Amino acid sequence: MIPRVKNVFLNSKQTVDCIVLKNATIPFIDDNFFYVTNLDQGLFEGACSVLYSDGTLDILVSELEAESARKSPAHVHVYKTRDEFSQTLRNLIESFPTIGVNANGLSYLEFNKLTGLLPNTKFVDVSDGFLKTRLIKDEQEIQRIKKACVIADETMITIPDIVTDGMSEDELAAEINYSLQSLGADKPAFDTISSFGKNSAEPHYGHGYVKLQTGSFVLCDFGACYKRYNSDITRTFVFGNATEKHKEMYETVLQAQQVAFEMIKPGVKAGDVHKAVQSYIDSTKFKGRFIHSTGHGLGLAVHDGIGLALDNTMELKENMVLTVEPGVYLPGFGGVRIEDDILVKKEGMELLTKSPRDFIEIG
Repeated sequence: MIPRVKNVFLNSKQTVDCIVLKNATIPFIDDNFFYVTNLDQGLFEGACSVLYSDGTLDILVSELEAESARKSPAHVHVYKTRDEFSQTLRNLIESFPTIGVNANGLSYLEFNKLTGLLPNTKFVDVSDGFLKTRLIKDEQEIQRIKKACVIADETMITIPDIVTDGMSEDELAAEINYSLQSLGADKPAFDTISSFGKNSAEPHYGHGYVKLQTGSFVLCDFGACYKRYNSDITRTFVFGNATEKHKEMYETVLQAQQVAFEMIKPGVKAGDVHKAVQSYIDSTKFKGRFIHSTGHGLGLAVHDGIGLALDNTMELKENMVLTVEPGVYLPGFGGVRIEDDILVKKEGMELLTKSPRDFIEIG
């Protein structure tokens, strides 16, 4: 029995006879395929997994992925042609009257293929079962996330020594990405953000040709992906001498993050954490300049399930992994964000990213 498979059935609101996960081509690959198979190498385009309520698992893969697939505890079926794939899948699931699918990760095209293959079968959405199961990390997941956090920390600590006058945002992003992989990451967790000056006021700005100038914010937001699990960290520096405005923004965000840290524990509603952080920032001169949620779930996906968002009434539970990332953004001037990854513990939280959060002037 594979515990993750069994738990998906237990956490689903729907009663189904089996569950089918069907990958298309990149980027339409379901993270849950890797969650249940525990495979950390391979693309698995076009692959399919069939989950059974007793906790067992079948996977269908092409010859291209056969050797990689055999590293999974699942029973592996290898197909050579599309017709062979369809026939094998039909043989596995045609006796089940009700089949679950993960609507969050299934393309419309692939769903139509399933219904065409079995026109008399009832297909229902069981995405809630995957969401609830993945919210609570098991020990292997926690260890992989912690390793990803160590890699991100080791990269972050080098940034003050990397940044130089006149370098571009693109150059800094390249240095960060090189460091992540040289330290053991499989790849960056997402498109690295390295924004200078007024660009740092755009929370999801990436990087560009802008050159660094004295007196500018340097905002770095990146993560490491290790065995498919991710970290996500942000630090904001000032290149040269900081003004009082720079310092006030930074101190406000740092204190706001501490407000969240002190609230996080099992039983607290996710939305209440955000409300407390927003209330603190709105009590300062930067009222209204915190423009996103306080954090998000983290795991196989960078935005993985629960978020510390205004409308989220879900209670935090032990072994959830979240980011905590308040920010203050002033268009035309710049922004400050401080982001760390945390693990919800029985009596509070554990800080997984450990890079210094002191205000740093570079140069």
